Amino acid sequence: MNFQRGVFVTGTDTGIGKTLVSAILCRAWNATYWKPLQTGLADEEGDTPTVRDLAGLSPARIIPPAYAFQAPLAPLAAGDLENVTVNPGRLVLPHVQGPLVVEGAGGLMVPVREDMMLVDLIESLSLPVVLVTRSGLGTINHTLLSLEALRRRGIPVAGVVPVGPPNSGNERDIARFGKTQILFRVPHLDAITETSVAELSGNVPLLDVLQQQISQ
Repeated sequence: MNFQRGVFVTGTDTGIGKTLVSAILCRAWNATYWKPLQTGLADEEGDTPTVRDLAGLSPARIIPPAYAFQAPLAPLAAGDLENVTVNPGRLVLPHVQGPLVVEGAGGLMVPVREDMMLVDLIESLSLPVVLVTRSGLGTINHTLLSLEALRRRGIPVAGVVPVGPPNSGNERDIARFGKTQILFRVPHLDAITETSVAELSGNVPLLDVLQQQISQ
């Protein structure tokens, strides 16, 4: 399979660690970062400056969001509050030098517009997926359901990244029943800093090696 050099980072839920994992991948691969749909700016600065700072990215390695909404809601609902409808024509892969890390908003079935869920956007971008999951109780069900939803659309899966305290049993079952691989692990961190991201980036597979192992 031939892919653009890069991945789409999504998760089994919101607030699960997608931004941290995106920063780790960007640091490991010296990648460009793009979060096409940002919400919740009324409560926080947003994920783009967070990844920029954690991964130590230059301005040239940052693509601004296509849409940025104030409310901490799904893009469809947040856009409705601002009388904005997401135009799919603006959600196309930017042309960049080197690898690209694209981060989603929430999980796969988050509504982007009346006729588009996040998983539809992922399919249209033709990037393999890195699925971020919790490491603890309940993760097997959520992870396998997400993997099934991706594969029903023929979306390639690069692998899974568990976040939280180590759980070898859950990792084993996810890899076995999900027919996927655990790419690396992100332990509980007392503080998330550029230093901790740099340390974790040393555990990330090389992108060229990873893309040879992608399952569908």
